[in-house]
Amino acid sequence: MVELLIFVWLAGILLRIWRLARFFQIEGYDSRRFLRWLLGRPSRYIMWRALVFVGVAALTSFVLNWFGQDTDSLYLAIWGVTAILATWPEPPKEVKQKFKLTHRAARLLIAAFTLTAIAAVSAEVTLNTGVSASERTKFLVITSVGLAVYHLSPLALPLANLLMLPVEVGFRRMFIARARRALRRASPVVIGITGSYGKTSTKEYLAHILRGRYEVLATPRSYNTLMGVCLTINNNLKRSGPLDYFIVEMGAYIEGEIRAICKLTRPQISLVTAVGPQHLERFGSIEATARAKYEIIEALPRDGVGIFNWDDHEVRTMYERGYPDTRIAVTWENAEHATQLRLLARQVRQTVDGLTFEVVDTLLGEQEQFSTPLVGKHNVTNILLATAVARHLGMSLREIAVRVATLQSAEHRLQRKTLPGGITVIDDAYSANPAGARNVLDVLALYREGRRVLITPGIVELGPLHAQENQALGRLAARICTDIVLVGAEQTRPIQQGIREAGFSEEHLFVFGTRDEAIAWFQRELRDGDTVLFLNDLPDTYL
Repeated sequence: MVELLIFVWLAGILLRIWRLARFFQIEGYDSRRFLRWLLGRPSRYIMWRALVFVGVAALTSFVLNWFGQDTDSLYLAIWGVTAILATWPEPPKEVKQKFKLTHRAARLLIAAFTLTAIAAVSAEVTLNTGVSASERTKFLVITSVGLAVYHLSPLALPLANLLMLPVEVGFRRMFIARARRALRRASPVVIGITGSYGKTSTKEYLAHILRGRYEVLATPRSYNTLMGVCLTINNNLKRSGPLDYFIVEMGAYIEGEIRAICKLTRPQISLVTAVGPQHLERFGSIEATARAKYEIIEALPRDGVGIFNWDDHEVRTMYERGYPDTRIAVTWENAEHATQLRLLARQVRQTVDGLTFEVVDTLLGEQEQFSTPLVGKHNVTNILLATAVARHLGMSLREIAVRVATLQSAEHRLQRKTLPGGITVIDDAYSANPAGARNVLDVLALYREGRRVLITPGIVELGPLHAQENQALGRLAARICTDIVLVGAEQTRPIQQGIREAGFSEEHLFVFGTRDEAIAWFQRELRDGDTVLFLNDLPDTYL
């Protein structure tokens, strides 16, 4: 009977580790970030329900013993049912990112399960051989140990991660070496793109423009880590056939990550879109962010080409450092004052139908009218950066304009669609920076008929700027929106403060616990002609 009770507790503990592995994966297998998330709320590490059930069972056993109604089989039933109820998982509030049982995740879980099983077997052996006690006493001991291990079980994942580090390093090196060989055989010209924001859209626009003349492969979606780039090379490069250009999006959370991607891919052309407070919580400062982004320029050969967004102060500083010899800067916000730059955009106009602007190549004295169904004035910068690369590679402005006219929004980045009921949805779920948020709210302001609704959990990872930027977001939203729906009462408090400071009506401010509840509200409340903007969508670790 003792073994049965141990098995029940062990099953519950392993189930908890399995469920927590999803959050460990969301945090990029980073033990420190996982532990920071775990300790962020008491409800994540203190299992109140388990404590309550064990307390009720202890009280029940005491009462039965007081009245002389206790038997060994009844004790086993009480403590067995308690173990099941205590470890039975509650349904998750919301699952937006499912757990992927990758090879690495499987190795991690095997190691974590093995460590836990060894602990359980050791406890049983010790209990049976080293403790001389009655079955009832052993039930109490097992329950106490099981409850303690159940609470400590999240630590099995970081511990397993540490033990598996040599194995993962070996697999990582093999994976990188394989990608390096595949890239060397294909030998395309590599174009690297980085920036705090705008890099995915710029990548998609550049790939679309270049495909008008060349064979192009781009890293998919947001595969912008070293392993994501390797995965693209190992899985897609062989299938792509002869290749002219390989466009690589490069992201980073710390300094050195972009340098590692560049060491693998060796870009000949590099673009920097912007430097901003996105992920400031991880970088620590704007200066550290700028240093990390500049790694993509430092990796260029002297005869490489650097493309810079002149309208961003930090990126302009990179341009002025004078490396490499060939540097192309683009601007539209400073077009009247920076006429010495290679590419300018003038007369920018935005409507619900899209953007129109005139592009001037000052070096060749050419100009062309651009028109695109894209909205968001930040997309003028993204298009200009892509145009700069295409011009350098020999495409004419007219040829580029034809391709720009058929551009589509990158996934979850200002994507617009009209639902069957006549409601317009603006999907900007991947926007997580202050500048992007301002731009998309300007797009929402273009819709003058019906209600203008914002649904957002706010902007995160801004470090010391979190409250300031989210309050500013709230004030701006209050001026533009007829209704504001916030997801997450605690994390959106700064937005709520900004909204109230602007004098926004409380009757049109709604706060829900999950995104699903917010969606249910808009499906119930909105009508034909209304417009809803989904701004940002946080991972499950913020629930």
